[in-house]
Amino acid sequence: MKRSAVGSLALLVALAGCGAPAAPAASDPAPTGAPGGASVAPAVPAGDLVRWPDNATVSHIFYHPLVVDPKRAFAADNPDRTGFLQYMVTIDEFKAQLVQLHDRGYVLVHPQRLAARDAAGVMRWTPLFLPAGKKPLVLSIDDVSYNKNTVGNGFASNLTLDAAGKVTNTYTDAAGATTTGSYDVSTVLDDFVAAHPDFSLGGDKGTIALTAYEGVLGYKSSPSVHGDTAETRAQAAQAKAVADALKATGWKFASHSFGHRDYGSLSLAALKRDDERWHADAGPIVGATDMIVYAYGADIETGNRGYARSNAKFAYLSDQGFDYFFNVDASVPHWVQLRPDSVRMGRINIDGITLSRALEGRQDVLPLFFDAKAVVDPLRPLPTPGA
Repeated sequence: MKRSAVGSLALLVALAGCGAPAAPAASDPAPTGAPGGASVAPAVPAGDLVRWPDNATVSHIFYHPLVVDPKRAFAADNPDRTGFLQYMVTIDEFKAQLVQLHDRGYVLVHPQRLAARDAAGVMRWTPLFLPAGKKPLVLSIDDVSYNKNTVGNGFASNLTLDAAGKVTNTYTDAAGATTTGSYDVSTVLDDFVAAHPDFSLGGDKGTIALTAYEGVLGYKSSPSVHGDTAETRAQAAQAKAVADALKATGWKFASHSFGHRDYGSLSLAALKRDDERWHADAGPIVGATDMIVYAYGADIETGNRGYARSNAKFAYLSDQGFDYFFNVDASVPHWVQLRPDSVRMGRINIDGITLSRALEGRQDVLPLFFDAKAVVDPLRPLPTPGA
């Protein structure tokens, strides 16, 4: 949804930037500040709740699609092996991490609970109330397109709906047998929350950051790539049914750019063209979004310098309705910056690189969430290349 200015690729290349540290630099201090002032808070669940003292101290972790069959994904003769080892976790690793996150008192919240626009259109901290002993955590997923690199390599092939309307994955094993079930981040997390409802605040789950050049959610839904045909429209309709079901069960969507483009180095004109294509192809499927997750973690601003309308890229993106902006920084436990017309947040990549570094004692942030030694898949070759 646009806002007036007055109102305020190869797998290795694509995935490498999703997990690469970006602005703010590790040397920059993490901004803090107690929530206060006028606010418009989301609905607060009933019960014995305690106000979180500082919304700028909320962590944000993110994943790529899960490896279901490590023997295929990590096979020595697989040309995509290095990228999978570096930027993916296995389904068993993710399940073990969820158990530890829950045991350590984390509860999922959406970024919109941290800050929102007040009646005057100014972004302000909002009171965040949690059950006693709980710690807020934001979670997101990148690149849920199920592309030619992952399909057939030990990953799920799409998100779909079963006969009861539940979101599931389609998965084909090494023997060629196809089943539906929970084989990726969103579906595994759905099952975990169903068993542990206290892991979600008011039904919040995570944010799915989508490109559109390969379609979305496993469907060839992009008319600008596949043509405006009856088949493309049918694929888009299937994807929209899945997206609607995801939103109804606590998931949100964000732009990850149309073509997995580096918005930090892209010209303003090229950025506009890419964003317009995303809204044209992904927008009708996932609906309006106020969040943008930068591909490659490539922020449009550097360091701690906040967004201002003098930054033409920010002015444009703000006018398109984006309020929440996410880069990548796994060097600190949390990084949240509030400005009158934006929230900017660093995300921590959970992948083979950070896992490998944590196992070697070279990653200080992941141990806050889980014990790497206890969650690492025995089928993961170590050390991770490039870690």
